[in-house]
Amino acid sequence: MQIALVIGSAVATIKDEMLHGRKLLLVRVADETGAPSGPPLVAVDTVSAGAGDLVIVTDGSSARQTAQTQHAPVDLVIVGVIDSLEVGGQVTYRKA
Repeated sequence: MQIALVIGSAVATIKDEMLHGRKLLLVRVADETGAPSGPPLVAVDTVSAGAGDLVIVTDGSSARQTAQTQHAPVDLVIVGVIDSLEVGGQVTYRKA
């Protein structure tokens, strides 16, 4: 699993039937403070996340293990919204 920041959404009217009705969000991998880095990626949202949320994503075959994505052609899925992060006894991120 990785930490990522939701930076936007993607709309695809033509897609695999297993993705119909699934919200697609743009995310960037983030560090423990919530600072994003790297290129934007498209993730299937399973937890009603939104722009600006720091989230937990999983990729690869693990992305197809949720009830909503089982057997679907997905490689990245949002599985949680982070409320806070603590590293070494210090809070590095807290949801506003």
